[in-house]
Amino acid sequence: MSTAPTPHQARKRFGQHFLHDPSVIARIIAAVRPQPGEHLIEIGPGLGAITRPLLAACGRLEAVELDRDVIPHLEARCAGAGELLIHRADALEVDFATLRQDERPLRLVGNLPYNISTPLLFHFLAAADHIRDMHFMLQKEVVERMAAGPGSSDYGRLSVMLAARCRVVPLFEIGPGAFSPPPKVDSAVVRLQPLATPAVPAALAPNFAEVVRLAFAQRRKTLRNTLRPLLDAAAIEAAGVDPGARAETLDLAAFVRLASRAAGASSPD
Repeated sequence: MSTAPTPHQARKRFGQHFLHDPSVIARIIAAVRPQPGEHLIEIGPGLGAITRPLLAACGRLEAVELDRDVIPHLEARCAGAGELLIHRADALEVDFATLRQDERPLRLVGNLPYNISTPLLFHFLAAADHIRDMHFMLQKEVVERMAAGPGSSDYGRLSVMLAARCRVVPLFEIGPGAFSPPPKVDSAVVRLQPLATPAVPAALAPNFAEVVRLAFAQRRKTLRNTLRPLLDAAAIEAAGVDPGARAETLDLAAFVRLASRAAGASSPD
């Protein structure tokens, strides 16, 4: 005789906060709009709050879960809802490009752990060519940084790197009470839609990433100082950028021009 899984304690080392609010779950499902036959992958499903409704809507769902102890709870909760394939793995170590097996692009969904949300986002960007869209729950301040524009105090490396590859659409905010245990911060749901044509040519991508990294490594310093390992003041000026400016004032196009200079190529029109 089988028994229901016992309640599972969230683990700090996994950054777990389990969603339980039905109204929030419904809003997330409505935002994702899963359809039969789509290739959905849930990141960190935990106890399956959104896993079951996603699975019921699309019929087949893959999930990437690191905590082996939640898997029995997840399987029990989703029993009879459809075909659930669980990859017991660290999402940071999964090659998402290899999970795409046919012409269908991936759709990623998940409540990303607060402690590794930024590394995860950069990891997903590496597979953006194989992804149709991403819907994530994150710390509210991370979503604000993701969507920030030049001149904002929230604007930084994450903002620029995402803008080069995705359209970032903040959807709605979620209070701590929707989770167990409640986090000490507000959360938000965001949609990321990879651009059909990236703003940065593939050949320029390594230079672009390094320019952006250096530019924001010391926010209070001017580009003349932060970009010194790559470009001198004359080269920065030749890219149409003021060497005395700070990184937070530059738009995406300016970073692309600087990367082009750093690569030894002529600036794009």
